[in-house]
Amino acid sequence: MTAVALVPFVMSVLLAVSGGWLGRRLPPATATRLLTVASLVTALATGFILAVVAFTLLAPMPMLAAVGHWSATVVRGHDPLPAATGLLPAAAVAGLLAAALRRTITVGLDLAAAERTCRRLGSAPTGLVIVDDDRPDAYTVPGLTGRIVVSTAMLRALPPDERRVLLAHEHSHLHHRHHAYTQLADLAAAANPLLRSAAAAVRLAVERWADEDAAATSNNRGVAVRALARAGLARSGTVTMPSAALGAVHTDLAHRARALQQPPPTPRPVLAGVLAALILATAGAAVDTSHATERRFERAQATFAHRR
Repeated sequence: MTAVALVPFVMSVLLAVSGGWLGRRLPPATATRLLTVASLVTALATGFILAVVAFTLLAPMPMLAAVGHWSATVVRGHDPLPAATGLLPAAAVAGLLAAALRRTITVGLDLAAAERTCRRLGSAPTGLVIVDDDRPDAYTVPGLTGRIVVSTAMLRALPPDERRVLLAHEHSHLHHRHHAYTQLADLAAAANPLLRSAAAAVRLAVERWADEDAAATSNNRGVAVRALARAGLARSGTVTMPSAALGAVHTDLAHRARALQQPPPTPRPVLAGVLAALILATAGAAVDTSHATERRFERAQATFAHRR
């Protein structure tokens, strides 16, 4: 393996250390998109390179070399590690793949349950469904069409201008399909635990994205702050939201309130460009490793054929 193969692992550490910081520094929509893509690319690249390392270390074993028709000496190259050490990365790949598969199944079940919930709630031209409930609650249920669910108790807890902010926040979740970003980031984190902070940053960023959309509709950031605070206080202790849903008052309310007290976020093209470049470098490292490994095995097979 060349030093290039280490790039996805370095990227994993960078996202583990700075994922939350990036989520707060970048504009919410940009942070959501870039961190989701970064997480997915990094998870795929690290998993792929771990698999390549495992296979390359195990390949010189006589049984595998005979089946693959390659020269064990050429495959091993100058690597001093015994073939049995390949079992460690192989076990890591199997464990991470199993975790990603479990997460995929969980997401599928959650989305199926959300779709059944949407059908149970019935059709609504605007996607808004008001339920008669004494518990203050508001959330967005993903699905083929999706629904915004608000309880009558939550509507009673807010004055009209704050109701509009709350509904605009939930509409943003529904319109931009924010659940897709959070679920993809969670899937990447299942495949690479170092990406958990990036997944948490994506979850916060989608809420900030919806906050900014809601504040823009009211044209008054103070009203948006009050709506967030009042809805959070009203909902305190109430947990009825489906697992796949997103809601206005579920993630780091203090940070979001402070952000809404500031002017709207400004673009940060340099920071976004650096993160985009790192994403491309991570993907490029996986591609380069693939080509280098392919060339190594082609040489090994050519040497094996020549010796015969």
